[in-house]
Amino acid sequence: MSIKHKAIRGAAWSAIQNWGSQIGSLLIFFILARLLSPEAFGLVALANVFLAFMQLFSEQGFGHAIIQRQNLEPGHLDTAFWINLTIGLFLAVISVSIATPIAGLFGQPALTPILRWFSILFVISALGKVQQSILERQFEYRAIAARWLMATVVGGAVGITMALMGAGVWSLVGQQIVHEAVGTLTLWLCSDWRPRLSASRVHFRDLFGVGMPIMGFHYLNFFSTRANDFLVGYAFTPADLGFYSVANRVLYAMTQLLVQTSRDVALPTFSRLQEDPERFRRAFYLATQVTSAIALPSFLGMAVLAPELVRILFGEQWLPSVPLIQVLALLGILRSITFFKGSVFVAMGKPAWWFWLSVLDVVLNLLAFAVAYRWGIFAVAAASVIRAYLVFPIGQWAVCHLIQDSLGKYLRVFISPLICALAMAGAMLGLKTMLGAALGPLFLIVVSTGFGAAFYVALIRLLAPQLFGQLMDIAQVVVSKSNPPTS
Repeated sequence: MSIKHKAIRGAAWSAIQNWGSQIGSLLIFFILARLLSPEAFGLVALANVFLAFMQLFSEQGFGHAIIQRQNLEPGHLDTAFWINLTIGLFLAVISVSIATPIAGLFGQPALTPILRWFSILFVISALGKVQQSILERQFEYRAIAARWLMATVVGGAVGITMALMGAGVWSLVGQQIVHEAVGTLTLWLCSDWRPRLSASRVHFRDLFGVGMPIMGFHYLNFFSTRANDFLVGYAFTPADLGFYSVANRVLYAMTQLLVQTSRDVALPTFSRLQEDPERFRRAFYLATQVTSAIALPSFLGMAVLAPELVRILFGEQWLPSVPLIQVLALLGILRSITFFKGSVFVAMGKPAWWFWLSVLDVVLNLLAFAVAYRWGIFAVAAASVIRAYLVFPIGQWAVCHLIQDSLGKYLRVFISPLICALAMAGAMLGLKTMLGAALGPLFLIVVSTGFGAAFYVALIRLLAPQLFGQLMDIAQVVVSKSNPPTS
């Protein structure tokens, strides 16, 4: 089976995973949002900021190294597993020990038991990291899809049951722990690899040589993406953090649904093509253009329909999240264009470039918050978007240097999808203005979405027939029952 065919089939299963788990997660999230208070979500959001920070110390970049290596030996896998597990156990002990001071820092004593229960997640997560990397390297996205779908269903059922029984914030805690445990168990059932009682300094050096810059990126990416949660939790009320976390949750879900699907397959695909520049460049352009052609209209459509979506999905008490969702949609648009740069840096052996780009991103993010927080939480979200757009041309110049092409040629790839998406959003806004008084929120969402989708597809077929043909070709490969084509 050719690399192209493996990548497309892998993307199809990744789409099933992302769409299935994210739609399931969103449905569960909508139900829990109606059963629980914004304060409950704010407390768990604070706990997750701490959890994500501690999780950084378990991210050695070994997963990317396992996927990227051309010659992978059993010793690499054994070494990665035992180091991951040791670090996970150590982090669990530390988390339990410092839970009370961390809760005191935020002035929220109720955080202490939540943080202690979340400490078990470090161990559970460590047990499945190598299995996940092996399955990704082998393009076994069918098994990964099973992992996430099973975890989402079981974890969600536990969370909703606990909420209906009046467990409050513990519903979210139980959901998260069960989700991780079921996901890890599924990985072990789907993978036939088992660790041996051995570890090697030589294999550690091989992995760490690739993983060290990636580990640095993860540290900086945390401060770039999670620092606002921490700072909002410190500077604003738990309710404000709840509204902000809901807006971020919507952005994250949209990104997973529309962009992450392709990026999951990008690193193993790009890694196999790193010694063939022309095929690498073609694969990169195809991945970015196809993904953005789907993501751009989706984020703009979400921004137009945000008030109605929040009313229907979350309830009136979450309406303060609407302007946050709308401004963060602009961040989602940018992510849809730039989401593959990390995979390019790693696949081309330049993870250090990713690291230094993240340094700039973090510095600008902290400066943006320092300037914006005095004007409220909306200003913080807007500043985060502005910061991302300032960093954008620098990162894309570096990518174009690696793929040996010009920035102008790269940006021209997105002109047609962007024009069509903006025209679609304008048409949807006009339709919404005309029909808003006559239709309820649910019918307005259905009518506007159907009209916008048809309008966008017609424009793409008219203005970008080559892109339309590529989308149709990919759809045919995904659903084809015939033998795969040869490269």
